[in-house]
Amino acid sequence: MRIGEVADKAGVSVRALRYYEEQDLLQAYRSPGGHRHYPDTAVDRVLLIQQLYAAGLPSRVVREVLSCVDSGRASPELLDRLVTERVRIDRRITDLLAVCDRLDDVIAVTRNPGSDCSHLQ
Repeated sequence: MRIGEVADKAGVSVRALRYYEEQDLLQAYRSPGGHRHYPDTAVDRVLLIQQLYAAGLPSRVVREVLSCVDSGRASPELLDRLVTERVRIDRRITDLLAVCDRLDDVIAVTRNPGSDCSHLQ
């Protein structure tokens, strides 16, 4: 698959794909004409990379996670780091759910202007 196809199917920019290559997160081979070609699995890999970045993992950790995905193995140290990241993400989810609850309260109050807003502070 060519770089534009992967970018379109994954919903990312061509520049992002080049960055993922620079970070050793995604591999492409070059045609005799110098064009990048990716395996059929590239779209799923890019979507996973995007999810891991969105969760706040740095490139170094993303690279390690992808290595685990590729090999099916991880060192005990990496497993400990992944558990720590999972705990951090769980805390973030809890925080975001609390924000959603507060926003629901604000929405409810603004839809009913006569109600008291003091409980939101």
